[in-house]
Amino acid sequence: MVGSVYYDHYQQQTQNTNLYSGQYFIPSQLQAPPADNFEIEPPLLEELGINFSHIRQKTFAVLNPVGSVAPDVIADQDLAGPLVFCLLFGAALLLHGKIQFGYIYGIGALGCVGIYALLNLMAADTSISFTCTASVLGYCLLPMAILSMIAAIFSFQGMLGYLIASAAVIWCSVASSKLFITTLSLDGQRLLVAYPCALLYCVFALLAIF
Repeated sequence: MVGSVYYDHYQQQTQNTNLYSGQYFIPSQLQAPPADNFEIEPPLLEELGINFSHIRQKTFAVLNPVGSVAPDVIADQDLAGPLVFCLLFGAALLLHGKIQFGYIYGIGALGCVGIYALLNLMAADTSISFTCTASVLGYCLLPMAILSMIAAIFSFQGMLGYLIASAAVIWCSVASSKLFITTLSLDGQRLLVAYPCALLYCVFALLAIF
């Protein structure tokens, strides 16, 4: 009986010693994360939705408005390329001594909302998302950025300058209407799509030459 009391007292002291020394808080086995988890994770650019292959194909589609492009490339809701082209257009305007970034983003946002609503009204069977609309219009701003850079070197106040600006507007509207027609399958309605796009790019042309 006395031995049992001493044994219980010894067990209680051992538990208190382990508790104070922190042994209860040390896990018995540390599990390291498996190395395979890092291998199966997608790349960072893919998680951000940046596809350089699609960016290149969309850019070439704008530079060649009479060529063809795959519908899945157009449907990619990429906004990295349009953001770069908007910044390029604004930087080109800085060469004129104009700080017009607010006008660029404001006019661009209003134009995207209007054309997005118009396209969804015209397409009865299919629809287009707002980000896809903004992506197409942003990519097709590339000719305006080129126009603005040329206007920083040469004066566009004469008749020749107006003709070049008109050609840039036609270039933008033809490229954007081609991408929208391919996405929505609006065969025979390209002029109806190109007209509001031309009005939007006319405003950007006015910012570039005046």
